[in-house]
Amino acid sequence: MRTHDITAIAPGRVNIIGDHTDYTGGLCLPMAIDLETRVFGARLLDRVELVSADEPDAAIVALDVQIPNSIEPFWARYVAGVVKTLQPTMGLQGKVSTTIPIGAGLSSSAAFEVALALALGFEGSALDLARACQSAEQLACGVPTGILDQLASVCGREGQAMVLDCHELSVSYVPMPSDVEIVVIHSGQGRQLAGSGYSKRVSECQAAESLVGPLRLASLNNVASIDDPVIASRARHVVTENQRVRDFGVAMAAGDFREAGRIMNESHESLRVDYESSHPTVDVLVSRLQTTNGVLGARVTGGGFGGCVVAMTEPGTLRGEGWHVRASAGARLL
Repeated sequence: MRTHDITAIAPGRVNIIGDHTDYTGGLCLPMAIDLETRVFGARLLDRVELVSADEPDAAIVALDVQIPNSIEPFWARYVAGVVKTLQPTMGLQGKVSTTIPIGAGLSSSAAFEVALALALGFEGSALDLARACQSAEQLACGVPTGILDQLASVCGREGQAMVLDCHELSVSYVPMPSDVEIVVIHSGQGRQLAGSGYSKRVSECQAAESLVGPLRLASLNNVASIDDPVIASRARHVVTENQRVRDFGVAMAAGDFREAGRIMNESHESLRVDYESSHPTVDVLVSRLQTTNGVLGARVTGGGFGGCVVAMTEPGTLRGEGWHVRASAGARLL
């Protein structure tokens, strides 16, 4: 049984500042980018069947799938997570294409989940869509991810970054002027959250919160009361990173791009030292960028443990390097 063709688009995202804060209800400042995933197809009766130029095998998932993270091939687990979460009454046959580099920390999986959910007929608010796709990701990969990636993909606006309050689940916008460029460069070190220290960091933050309460409300004095040096360092990153998001937004609004860049550099150092979520290969790239004339700031972006670096630069500084991304509109049906 076929109905009309459907095309759904969802952008990736780059997190300019505010990493590893979302799962403690903190603040982040991402922007949806003009790299995107498209799901194109026609509705079917009993399954979701997708092919992709980036994958050798099709993803075929029954509508009554029970255990998404057991499905093969691996990429079909994300399909299964969406199907299990949405429980659609009709499937989809079609194809997936993407311009988002896979496994680079630019939310290729979240964009896929959001686009697929729309193609499967999701109806509800932007926040409901983000929450559903967050659940789908957790089912697919078994990692307790926050809502940053999905909310950024859903709520993007042309020419603007977003401040996300991951406790209130509210979104406000920060203009990204043409005076600066956002450049994303892959470090050459691949990453996959399920095989990284991501889940351990989540549990370490939970341990900190059991001692001092919600980290989104904690102070550095609270952090100083934590005896375990590892737990204290994880908490210190979250507390200082939340403040850096606030300070970055103020600096951008004032047109003080050098101060905003300095704050980005501080963020990387915190992720490298306190959160230990960077990687030596990433650190080499960040150091080179931070000492390049015209680069205002640079840091690891996304979940870390490899993947991409984001730099804010004066226009034309890194011509020919990486992806020069622009703030994009959010997910939508065509």
